[in-house]
Amino acid sequence: MNDKPRYTFHYTPAEHFLTFGPSEGYTPPHFAEEGFIHCTDGAGNMAAVANRFYKDDPRDFLVLYIDKTRVKSPIKYEDPGEIYPHIYGPLNQDAIVDKRPASREPDGTFMVMPEPTAF
Repeated sequence: MNDKPRYTFHYTPAEHFLTFGPSEGYTPPHFAEEGFIHCTDGAGNMAAVANRFYKDDPRDFLVLYIDKTRVKSPIKYEDPGEIYPHIYGPLNQDAIVDKRPASREPDGTFMVMPEPTAF
């Protein structure tokens, strides 16, 4: 992972994320079926993914900023461009270095979030 960004993004419905206590491992709603947590490197890439899958979903979303060096579960890049890491197991919440409400336009379009800085 040395040549890849240290931080990655994950969007989650806010009400789902808030069901987890701070010491619990986080898993997304479809984790049982998929077996991993979808993440995306790069703020622009993440906005594109959110708009492809969630633009018409009116729920409030949180953007998790994840420090991949802190993630305890295995991380694998399985796409040719290596911008979509998958976390194969629960996400330990101490790897989440920031979480912010997703910014959206009135039509539901997700806006590009700020890139992570050194936390």
